[in-house]
Amino acid sequence: MRIHPEWPLRLGCGFANLYAGFFLLTDPARFYKYVPGWLSHVANAIASVDMYLRLQGLGEIMIAICLFGWFVPRWCVRVASSLLALEMTLIFIFVGVDAVTFRNAGLLGSALSLLISSYREKRG
Repeated sequence: MRIHPEWPLRLGCGFANLYAGFFLLTDPARFYKYVPGWLSHVANAIASVDMYLRLQGLGEIMIAICLFGWFVPRWCVRVASSLLALEMTLIFIFVGVDAVTFRNAGLLGSALSLLISSYREKRG
């Protein structure tokens, strides 16, 4: 039995998103320190930072479901890995280097590898 190299990437990225998504939904205050000031002002003008973080959590859980699902079509994996890569890139641009940059760099590399892998023809 061979394990396709895509699966460790899907599971690793999926668990990271599921973990973050769960805590964004249940304890958004834990993430306040990672929200840039300008984004906090925008979120408060529209609804609240809590609402923004909870919506982010829902998005992260949806990404995780797409990555965990062996039954999902290839386009779903492409969309999920693209969204994850975009999210990590935006974090690098707008948050910069902080205490979790090492994790974000790993997730960005993994998401890009998964995206590239999703375009290759699956065999067997």
